[in-house]
Amino acid sequence: MGEQTRKELGAQGLKIRREVLGDAYVDKAINSATAFNQPMQELVNEYCWGAIWGREGLTRKERSLINLGILTALGRMPEVEAHVRGALRNGLTEQQISEVFLQTAIYCGVPAAIDSFRAAAKVLAEKPA
Repeated sequence: MGEQTRKELGAQGLKIRREVLGDAYVDKAINSATAFNQPMQELVNEYCWGAIWGREGLTRKERSLINLGILTALGRMPEVEAHVRGALRNGLTEQQISEVFLQTAIYCGVPAAIDSFRAAAKVLAEKPA
């Protein structure tokens, strides 16, 4: 993290979050924030997207591969959908996304992988031909 302030991390994180997940997704999350959950939006921008996604140790493509595996293991299908969109923006192919889910079938269980395939299929159906 170095000398970056929370404000700088938040700004960097918001930029990266928009680049990966898209403006529409991020705007919906931010615009629906309330006084109750606004601190979570700030935490996500600062630490998830700024401090971690902003690091140089892995490419965004590599981070997407990892996230798809982790989210499958956790069974977080709405997040799988969001991160499939991000993975496509980060340059992953449909075949690479499929390979992640096949890998997770072995280590996380077939039902988890099937759920992620279903979530990804919804996203892939949105793509223009």
